[in-house]
Amino acid sequence: MSHDYEIKDIALAPEGERKIRWAEAHMPVLNLLHKEFDKEQPLKGHTVVMCLHLEAKTAYLAEVVLAGGAEVIMCASNPLSTQDDVVAAMANKGINAFAVHGCTDEEYHKFLHRALDFMPDLIVDDGGDLTTLLHTGRSSQAERVIGGCEETTTGIKRIRSLAENNLLKFPMIAVNDAFSKHLFDNRYGTGQSVWDGINRATNLVVAGKTAVVIGYGWCGKGVAARARGLGARVIVCEVDAIKANEALMDGHEVMPLEEAAARGDYFITVTGNCSVIKGTHFDKMKDGAVLANAGHFDVEISIPDLETITVKKNEVRPNVDEFTLTDGRRLYLLGQGRLVNLAAGDGHPVEIMDMSFALQARCVQYLAENGTALGAGLYPVPLEIDRGVAQTRLQALGVQIDTLDDKQKVYLKSWE
Repeated sequence: MSHDYEIKDIALAPEGERKIRWAEAHMPVLNLLHKEFDKEQPLKGHTVVMCLHLEAKTAYLAEVVLAGGAEVIMCASNPLSTQDDVVAAMANKGINAFAVHGCTDEEYHKFLHRALDFMPDLIVDDGGDLTTLLHTGRSSQAERVIGGCEETTTGIKRIRSLAENNLLKFPMIAVNDAFSKHLFDNRYGTGQSVWDGINRATNLVVAGKTAVVIGYGWCGKGVAARARGLGARVIVCEVDAIKANEALMDGHEVMPLEEAAARGDYFITVTGNCSVIKGTHFDKMKDGAVLANAGHFDVEISIPDLETITVKKNEVRPNVDEFTLTDGRRLYLLGQGRLVNLAAGDGHPVEIMDMSFALQARCVQYLAENGTALGAGLYPVPLEIDRGVAQTRLQALGVQIDTLDDKQKVYLKSWE
C-alpha cells in the first residue's frame, strides 16, 4: 500500500523535525539500534502498526523501526497527547500517520481502522485499543498478526484478561513488565513527568501542600517520591495491604480516600481502575483542590459525578478546567482527566524512554524472528533482551560494572 496519512497540516513538519532531532540526541541506546537496524534490516518485509502517544520520542522509535526495513504505520493511543507537528514530521519522512490532536472519539477510532487497513503482521500497542479492535471489529485480521508488544500496565491487564479467557489470538509481549521498563520508566519517568505536567498546567507551588497519591504501584511510588522531593506532605491511598505497608515504610501517611479527601491540595490517581475519585470524595474536598490522573484512561476521576454537582465549568488555563460546585467550592481538573503527563506535558523524560523504546524495538525484532513459533499468549520480555538493553545503556553512558569470575558462577549454582 502506498504512503498515506491523515493529519492536521503537513506544513508543521519542520517544527516537529526539530523536536525529534532533540530526542535523538539524547537517546544513545536507540541510536545504536538505529545503526544496527539500518545495516542488518531485521524487519524487512514486515508491516508494523504502532498505536502510541505521538510525540518526539515515539517518532524516533518509528524511525528506528523504519530503518529496520519495515513499513510503519502510526496512530495515536490518546487524542490529547498527539503533537500535530511531530505527526507531520513523521508523515514527511514516509511514515504512514493517522492522528490529530484533540480529535473526537469517532475520529480516534476511524484512525485506528485506517491504520489496520494496512494489514499489519506486527503491532505495538499502548493501552490495548489496537489489540482489542483486532479481537472485535477486525477479528478476521488476527490470523495475519505474528505478534505484538504492549507498552503499559493498563493494556497488559486487558490482554491478560483476553488470555485468561482463552480469547487471545496471537502472542503478545508484556514490555511494560520488563525490569528495564517498570523499575525505571514507571517509577522515575512517571514520577517526574506527572509533576512536570501538573506544574506546567497550574504554575502553582507544591512545597508545603498535601499531595494525595491514589495507588502505590511502581508509578505511584514515583509520583509520591517526587511530590516529597518538591516539598509536599504525601498521603497514600491503597487497597493492597502489602503496598500500603510499603508506603508507610517509605515515610508516607496511609489512609482511606474518604479521610484524605478533606486534606489534599493535589490528588493524583495512578491505579488503572475506574471511578477511583467519585461523588463522596468531591463532597469533602477543599476549595481549590487540583485533580490529576496518571492512569492510562480518563475513567479514574469520575467526571460524571463531578458534573452532577457543578453549576459552572470554565477553562481557566490551558489544560485546567474549573468546576464551580453548588456550594461555591472550586475544583480544578487537569487535562480533561486524561494522562496529565502527556495531556499537559511532553511525557516521560527522553533518556527514560530511550530504554523503554529500545525494549520495544528489540521485542519487535524478536517477534519478527520467532513469533511464528510462539502460540497465542502473553509472554514476558526475554531476559537476554531485558539485560541487553540495560547493558547497552551503561555502555552508552561510559559506565562499567563488575562481572563474576568462574569460581563465583560455580558457587552460585551449587546446592552445596
